[in-house]
Amino acid sequence: MPDLKVTADHLRRDAYLYIRQSTLRQVAENGESTQRQYGLRDRAIAAGWPVERVHVIDCDLGKSGSSAVARDGFQELVSEVALAKAGVVMGLEVSRLARNSADWHRLLELCALTSTLILDEDGVYDPASFNDRLLLGLKGTMSEAELHFLKARMRGGQLNKASRGDLKIGPPVGLVYLPDGTLALDPDAEVQAALRMVFTTFERLGSATRTVKFFLDEGILFPRRLRKGPHKGELMWAPPRHARILQVLHNPRYAGAFVYGRTRGRPRPGGGVSQIKVDMADWRFVMPDLHPGYIDWERFKANQKRLAANAQAYGMQRRAGPVREGSALLQGRVLCGLCGGRMGVHYSQEHGQPVPTYICQETATRRGGKVCQSVPGKVVDPAVGALLVELMRPMTLEVTLAVQRELEARAAEMDTLRRQHIERTRHDAELARRRYMKVDPDNRLVADTLEAEWNEKLRLHTDVVEDYERRAPEEAAALDAETQQRVRDLAEQFPRIWSDPRIDVRERKRILRLLVADVTLVKAETITANVRLSGGATRTLTLERPLPIAQIRKFKPELVAKVDRLLDRYCDREIADILNEDGLRTWEGKPFNLKKIAFIRGAYNLPSRRQRLRDCGLLTTQEAAEHFAVAETTVHQWGRQGLISKVCSDSLNRGLWDIPHDLEIIKGRPGRNAVAARRASITVPSTEQDSL
Repeated sequence: MPDLKVTADHLRRDAYLYIRQSTLRQVAENGESTQRQYGLRDRAIAAGWPVERVHVIDCDLGKSGSSAVARDGFQELVSEVALAKAGVVMGLEVSRLARNSADWHRLLELCALTSTLILDEDGVYDPASFNDRLLLGLKGTMSEAELHFLKARMRGGQLNKASRGDLKIGPPVGLVYLPDGTLALDPDAEVQAALRMVFTTFERLGSATRTVKFFLDEGILFPRRLRKGPHKGELMWAPPRHARILQVLHNPRYAGAFVYGRTRGRPRPGGGVSQIKVDMADWRFVMPDLHPGYIDWERFKANQKRLAANAQAYGMQRRAGPVREGSALLQGRVLCGLCGGRMGVHYSQEHGQPVPTYICQETATRRGGKVCQSVPGKVVDPAVGALLVELMRPMTLEVTLAVQRELEARAAEMDTLRRQHIERTRHDAELARRRYMKVDPDNRLVADTLEAEWNEKLRLHTDVVEDYERRAPEEAAALDAETQQRVRDLAEQFPRIWSDPRIDVRERKRILRLLVADVTLVKAETITANVRLSGGATRTLTLERPLPIAQIRKFKPELVAKVDRLLDRYCDREIADILNEDGLRTWEGKPFNLKKIAFIRGAYNLPSRRQRLRDCGLLTTQEAAEHFAVAETTVHQWGRQGLISKVCSDSLNRGLWDIPHDLEIIKGRPGRNAVAARRASITVPSTEQDSL
């Protein structure tokens, strides 16, 4: 008998049957439920809809009904209802259509507006009717609650196991489950060596990025266990990435601890769930020393503190961060004495070398103000370094021996790891050879593939052996007797280590961070540096501010006075040679030259050597010729004869003539006897001849 709620208007529109199962496993194993949903077509036919106008939407099989996101079939159903094309919407039960109250009530609202019926296994409902809508709302709420109860049961069992530490979570590479269910270290010695090297290298270098660079520089591969695909469970060796090393350092399973609650799910606005990291203090279950690990729990917590300090360089406060390659000794340890903010580092070029400047930009960055202060690092860094040398004078040779033992142990560890990798590649090549030898020679399709695989394994083994043979002499040379003796000599006194140019600047920064907590700078008439040591003690350093560049370039008064005195007797080039012989240099540390002396004369209005000679009454060749009414060649001839003297004014043998005031000039007779007359053309009293 047709339902009374079905009218002719409903029959003029189409009927839509929505079919859904939550997972693909349910689709494969729960076939009866799927058949029952398809059976609702008969209910629509019995109500009066022809078969060709009953549409089945089953493209959402294997998808959860907790959200409408990624359910294309449900979106299509809602669209057809909104366009008033649907006369009835069919579903085996409310949970098939939606397990979310928001999606369910949105569908009910659209059905009420378009006069669309809803049919399930229990009957036909009209959403426009209050009673039917109340009943449908209760069914939707119960469907949503049912999903919550299912999740709560599974979640409760999971938490119960986790509280005992019995919850099995896929172990990271380097850890495996034994047949008895206990977690143990991977029996592969190469895997263990690679993981241990990650932790020791990070503790030595203090940075995950530098740990990755160390692995890449040394050509050391890192293992990864495949989680899916045809080779699931196999190990794959590849160069490590930064994210991979961070995963290892952050994973507490490597410390032998069982931890549950490191992340929590948060629904995304567009659907789905995003995983949010939880602080270490808020982890739900933490059980240290539950199974073997590569490090202990204390080392793990120390690594987390160091990683957190390194990450602060990218956070809002831009705190210390890891040591960098720049020359700023106090990088990450400087505080502004005016606003209390963390000071950054700015580098500039001075004489072709980078020079650090500590600058506070907290006010400028956050509130659009001005820069608080900038302090030159070339003044502060040497003073703090001298303070460290003073604090560390009692350093003994035991430190040197410890350093040497660490270098030898590190080299032995890397050599062992490379030998293990060679053994692994040799074993893989041998397995490939055995597979090739067992194949039927006539089956060329299989034989060719196995032969190519064998050749590839052999090539890989050869490359690894060649790389080992190339690196072995280099590492041996790095630990020869001469290097060891040099390390002993350097470590006898800390000042020699600190000032040795072969020490990397990052090592100096790491030493400083062990001793200094922070340095507060205040720049006024002088620079005040308040150094707070790690133990809580403080030291105050008062430093002079560097002179402005104009004063640095300005020549000293005593130098200008010396140049002024030398100009009375020497030319510019001769003065430059005299100053260089005396060991004097310009403000740039360069020797003096002709241009520098000329610049000093021009800058300080010093008369030149030639002007000084003119002031003393010396004449040029032209002036002497005009004064005595003779030719210029005659003046030069007098000079060659020694009758008058020439005083040079520069290094090019140019100068002025020194002519005595009482010199008498008598012209000779012209004519054929002019030669004899020229010889007697200059007559000087006998008393004056002796002086000339």
